[in-house]
Amino acid sequence: SEEERSKAVVLRVKDGRRALALLSAARFGYPARRLILIGVTGTKGKTTTAHMIRAILEASGRKTGLIGTTGIVIGDETIPTQNTTPESYTLHQAFAQMADAGCAYAVMEVSSQSMKMHRVDGLYFDIGLFTNISPDHIGPDEHENFEEYLYYKSSLLSRCRTGLVNRGDEHFHDIIKNASCQLFTYQMPGAEAEQGGKADPAGEAAAEERPDFTAAQLHFVSEPGFVGTEFQVNGRRNFKVRLGIPGLFNVENALAAIGTASLLGIDTEAVCRALEHMRVNGRMEIVHKSHRMTVLVDYAHNAVSMESLLKTLRLYRPKRLICVFGCGGNRSKDRRYSMGAIGGRMADLCILTADNSRYERVEDI
Repeated sequence: SEEERSKAVVLRVKDGRRALALLSAARFGYPARRLILIGVTGTKGKTTTAHMIRAILEASGRKTGLIGTTGIVIGDETIPTQNTTPESYTLHQAFAQMADAGCAYAVMEVSSQSMKMHRVDGLYFDIGLFTNISPDHIGPDEHENFEEYLYYKSSLLSRCRTGLVNRGDEHFHDIIKNASCQLFTYQMPGAEAEQGGKADPAGEAAAEERPDFTAAQLHFVSEPGFVGTEFQVNGRRNFKVRLGIPGLFNVENALAAIGTASLLGIDTEAVCRALEHMRVNGRMEIVHKSHRMTVLVDYAHNAVSMESLLKTLRLYRPKRLICVFGCGGNRSKDRRYSMGAIGGRMADLCILTADNSRYERVEDI
C-alpha cells in the first residue's frame, strides 16, 4: 500500500553497483574471508589456468571452488552463469556455498568488465594472477579503448596481497606500474618484456629481477593416449613436468599455475600429478584420436588466441591442418577480419560456420 511504501527506508548511494557488492558481502556474512581467494585475469588463458590451479589444489587434498567461464563449480556440482565473473550477489552467495561445503580455497576468473561494473568491489585476493594482455573486448558495449581495458585489468594488482605477473608480456611495465602487492613473475623462454613505460619504484625493482618461474627443455609429445608437452621448471622451484594438454600457450598457462601453487606452498608431487592428467573442456580438448587424425576443440575466439592455437598445432607436424571456426554477432568486426586472415594464412583449409550470431544475420558476419 501507499502507506507501507511511505514507511520504507530509502538509502541513497553514489554508486548502486558498488553498494550492491558491499551489501551482498554483508548479507552472506562476508564468506570470502573464510576462503583463500585466488583471482585470475588476462586476455588469454584465464579459464585453463584457473582449472589447472584448482586441479593442483584438489590433488593436494585441498577442497576448492571455481568461478569462471564454465560456471560455478562446488564439488561435483556445476551451476551455469551468464558472465565470466557473475554479479556481486551471485558471487557472495557462491562463496557462502563453498565455505559451507568445506572448501578452503576459491579460484575465480576476474574479467575487466567485472572490475568496471563493480562486481568484485570489496573483495581482497590472497593471490592475483595476471596472464597477459592484448587488444580485445573493445567496443560500444565493452571498453572504450585499450587504455581503459588495461586499466581495469591491472587494477587486480591493487586488490591482492600477492601478485604473479607474466614478465614476458610486452605491456609488463604498464601492468605493474600501479601494483600495491608483493610481486612475483614468470616467463616463457624467448619472451622478452618491452622496456617502455616507467614503473613505480616497487614495480621497477621487481621488473629488474630475474623471473621467479621459467620453463626450459620443452618437448612436444604425441603418443597413443597422450598428446601434450614435457618441460623443466626452473627458478623458485626446479622439477620436470608432463602436461596432458597440447600447445605452447598451455605450457605458459601451466607455468602460471605452477607459480601460484608454489606461492601457496603446494608440494611438487601434487603439481605433477594434476598437470599430467589435466583436461579442460573446450581448451585444446582432444575429442577424437585415431591413426588417421586427431580432432581438438578449442574456445579460441579472437585473433591472438587463434594464431597461437594454429602456430602451436604446426609444431606437432600434422600432414594437414583443418580449421573450423565462426565469429559471434554484435562483437568487434576487427576480430572477424583478423581471424579470417590468420586462418587463411596458417591452416591448410578453413571451414566457416555459424557461431552465436546474436542480433546479426549470419550472412552479414
